[in-house]
Amino acid sequence: MKNWLLQIFTWWNGQTIGTRFHTWRFGQKVGADEFGNVYYQSADGKRRWVIYNGPAEASAIPPGWHGWMHHRVATPPSDESYMPRDWQKPHRPNRTGTPEAYRPKGSLLNASERPRVTGDYDAWVP
Repeated sequence: MKNWLLQIFTWWNGQTIGTRFHTWRFGQKVGADEFGNVYYQSADGKRRWVIYNGPAEASAIPPGWHGWMHHRVATPPSDESYMPRDWQKPHRPNRTGTPEAYRPKGSLLNASERPRVTGDYDAWVP
């Protein structure tokens, strides 16, 4: 029951009822990636979309599927033996807003001391 409520009232947890119906009616399954995301296209191949496995996170699409989704290549990775290049890194989730987020020196959320100000600037003291 909870899954159906999430599909009715949220768009970021997988697919909504409208997306499910549209996919059932017009979608042709093309393939799936290692994260469990499933890729579809329209009958004419002009429209392509993904049903995420979990929260909708666009950066969770692997490089091969990213090229197919953006019409950079015509052949999906499921129809060829796609191997990512050396410079293509595996997916890392976005850590913004979590304790693992990047906090440079001087950040208010970083526990270290702020670096001293350098240059010509001297703070005004009354």
